[in-house]
Amino acid sequence: MPSSRIAIFPGSFDPLTNGHLDVIRRTARLFDRVIVAVLVNSEKRVVFTVDERVAMINESCAGIGQPGQVTADAFEGLLVHYAKRRGACAVVRGLRSGIDFDYERPMALMNAHLAPEIETVCVIGADRLAHISSRLVKEVVGLGGSVEGLLPDSIARRLVARLRAGKSAV
Repeated sequence: MPSSRIAIFPGSFDPLTNGHLDVIRRTARLFDRVIVAVLVNSEKRVVFTVDERVAMINESCAGIGQPGQVTADAFEGLLVHYAKRRGACAVVRGLRSGIDFDYERPMALMNAHLAPEIETVCVIGADRLAHISSRLVKEVVGLGGSVEGLLPDSIARRLVARLRAGKSAV
């Protein structure tokens, strides 16, 4: 067993939302270290590059927990292989609804098959944030709407600038 309890919170985080931050804050109370792992997926059209997302996550999470307790990183390939390399004992998934549970359950079972020593821990999202998703905030910004209170302010400014300029990372 690792000497510290490390959790991996994986996702695309394009962009990081206040819903993600809620899960990260709550996970940091349960684990010694939290690695917010940005999946590298060249097939997916994204607004921000992997490096930009890692930097924005590190900036947004700087005040969570003890210094260095929450960090961002990028990974490719199977999540459980990455989790093993990082010495993690858990993968954290945020759930907003039963639809999220139905999506996450088969992945959790496959991860358990591949790496039974790594637990999947589900954190139920706060009701007040349940409507927030990266896909929806991008859509709202793209159509000229406000995302105030849905994202960290610095990320919201970057998202608005990027989408209103008609640019994306891919």
